[in-house]
Amino acid sequence: MTETQTQTIVTRNDEDRRYEGHVDGVLAGFTVFRIDAKGRLHFPHTEVDPAFRGRGIAQTIVAEAMTDVARRGETVVPHCPVVAKYLRTHEVPGLTIEWPDQPHPE
Repeated sequence: MTETQTQTIVTRNDEDRRYEGHVDGVLAGFTVFRIDAKGRLHFPHTEVDPAFRGRGIAQTIVAEAMTDVARRGETVVPHCPVVAKYLRTHEVPGLTIEWPDQPHPE
């Protein structure tokens, strides 16, 4: 486990429809999701505050988000390049992925 991972706390914020990463109590970044009529979670955008870039925060947020989605039995539709890259290079046990024909990142 890296120092960044021990300091980054990732939580699901259903009200704002995103997974947030906090470092020492400060919002460092997030990945947004939208729920469609079939209950699938579309991930169009991931963002990290410039002050926290270069520490692997985006990857930590996406990793924790995908693990949580898998645990909940939900389906991911990756549009965001960060989420798509993570899913192409990492195995997430139990995660159902529906790859979009034409991604629509924000």
